[in-house]
Amino acid sequence: MRILVVGDVIGRPGRRAVRHIVPELRSEYSIDLVIANAENAAGGVGLTSETAKELLNGGVDVLTTGNHIWHKKEIIPYLDSELPIVRPLNFPPGLPGRGYLEAGNVIVVNLVGRTFMAANDCPFRAMDKLLSDIGGTKRIIIVDFHAEATSEKGALSYYLDGRVSAVVGTHTHVGTVDTRVLPGGTARVTDIGMAGGTESIIGDDIDTVLKRFLTQMPHAILVGKGNLFLNSVLIDIDENTGKAMNIKRVDRKVG
Repeated sequence: MRILVVGDVIGRPGRRAVRHIVPELRSEYSIDLVIANAENAAGGVGLTSETAKELLNGGVDVLTTGNHIWHKKEIIPYLDSELPIVRPLNFPPGLPGRGYLEAGNVIVVNLVGRTFMAANDCPFRAMDKLLSDIGGTKRIIIVDFHAEATSEKGALSYYLDGRVSAVVGTHTHVGTVDTRVLPGGTARVTDIGMAGGTESIIGDDIDTVLKRFLTQMPHAILVGKGNLFLNSVLIDIDENTGKAMNIKRVDRKVG
């Protein structure tokens, strides 16, 4: 099975990049499933039902999120709807939404990190419980670990090696070069990157970001501009064993 996972989609430029590039990649690589992190898809922070539907109509099958999922309150009723959206599994119990879903024979899981981020439940133990609950050792399981620290992402990938098909990192918006399949058959990358505009600072408008650094005063951060690009990883998985056979970066520009 061939799965494409797209990094953080940033605002309208990111959504446009998805619409332009993902259908081409699906055709070129004969992709079976596309997952994209959408927690920044609406105006650069948060997600709405309309932006979610735009991405789903643009070739994405499942939307993962992260620490910004509550930023746009209007998405909350949709988190328990038929829209294929997941929020972090290790958020406190009883919150709206789901931490994983089944897309055909693939289980897509979302986790959020704790290092340099808000205090949430332990992602390691949350995955232990989920794997115990769902049972089986040959399931295709893709984990989007939305975390700040590369060490925490790397640690989780080794912790889950041989128990899930892939652990892919999101949140920092900067793609890393550590794509590999671990000894137990789990594909990993510390951070996929993003989809958005080239003239930006991690997807945000350069002038407004510089103003924040220079003045330390709170003000709105706008979405960046420039030519469109998309960072993703392509993962080949053995459907009989659930183990990854290969992972590679697929980075594309529009024009």
